[in-house]
Amino acid sequence: MIKGSIKAVAAATLFAASAQAALAQDQGVTDTEIILGEVEPLSGPPGLLGIAHNIGVRLALEEKNAQGGIAGRKLRLIAEDDGYVSSRTIQALRKLISVDKVFALTALSGSGQAIASVPVVEQAGIPTMVPIGPVPPLYNPPRENVFVIGQSYDEGMKQLALFLAERFPDKKWGLVTQDDDYGVALREGLAEAKKERDFNVVFETIYKRGQTDFSSEILRAKDAEVDVLIAGGIISENVAMVKELEKLGIKPEVGIFWPGRVPVVLKLIGPASDDIYAVDYVVPFDSPQGKTFVEMAKTYLNEDELSKMNRYTMTGYASTRVLLAAIESCADDLTWDCTNAALAKTKDLDVGVMAPISFKDGSTFSNQPVQIMQADYDALSFKPVN
Repeated sequence: MIKGSIKAVAAATLFAASAQAALAQDQGVTDTEIILGEVEPLSGPPGLLGIAHNIGVRLALEEKNAQGGIAGRKLRLIAEDDGYVSSRTIQALRKLISVDKVFALTALSGSGQAIASVPVVEQAGIPTMVPIGPVPPLYNPPRENVFVIGQSYDEGMKQLALFLAERFPDKKWGLVTQDDDYGVALREGLAEAKKERDFNVVFETIYKRGQTDFSSEILRAKDAEVDVLIAGGIISENVAMVKELEKLGIKPEVGIFWPGRVPVVLKLIGPASDDIYAVDYVVPFDSPQGKTFVEMAKTYLNEDELSKMNRYTMTGYASTRVLLAAIESCADDLTWDCTNAALAKTKDLDVGVMAPISFKDGSTFSNQPVQIMQADYDALSFKPVN
């Protein structure tokens, strides 16, 4: 998930330094429109997440445009596909900032790509939202124009582990995680949870990113008599793990993480996905707030777009709502400085799909509270756990 490229970062730094003087703070604004840009994966397997995010951003813009836009200006989005590759992310950002001259950025792709992009956006000063991969290097230290919406992987893992430890005391735990910074964050979160409530981890293994066969890992988990399994993959990895559990005829309590909390995971796993636990900071679609969101989306999206929505639609929508509120507050003096200052002052903004969003005490990280939910295979959704 988080795999920064030294070459990409170096290129980004050089580009940012050379482009800084040429950028005008009111670019992307005309008498009739405000142009926004974003980079995300819109092709390949990661496109499942990037497309859903893009739909959420466009939904927020359509909603605002239906209300008359901002000070009579319509909002327009230019989206670039980076294929989840950092060098392509940097190339796309160069185009958006210097050629398309967008006013603000609604996404920097995944966490690794966003980290590689920071030198470009920070030195340029362009208002930038990061809703896809909220990781500490993006907000610690805080940057005055980079605003991260969500919760960190390690804190999410900590809260999931604490919940499972309380619900299933005195059980044997297994942990299967990826060999990258995403996996490191999950392991750190589990370690933090153990400091507060000890539980018995009897099996732990790290798999290579891109691995497809988990028969050996799950067989070893069975031999260790694991009662609670943390499936620390994303999509295909979690599907493969639970399929192996089903094949071996065992059903421990399974916990997954929000990158894989999408309907296609439940569909691919089948009935064995029922009751899997997950953690997230956005509401499930099968909740009162989620149902309200879907009904609103039906007003602006076609059937194909509606079918591609997942949790990333909500994060894209929520983050863009924050950006639009800041832009609107600066409508009479629409500059980057004003917009960045307005973003920093965001307080208790209700976006409907997660807890109200604020940036507090000089932080540029919204630090969203998480909730635990369970899979409902019949509905291909998740339900909040009381």
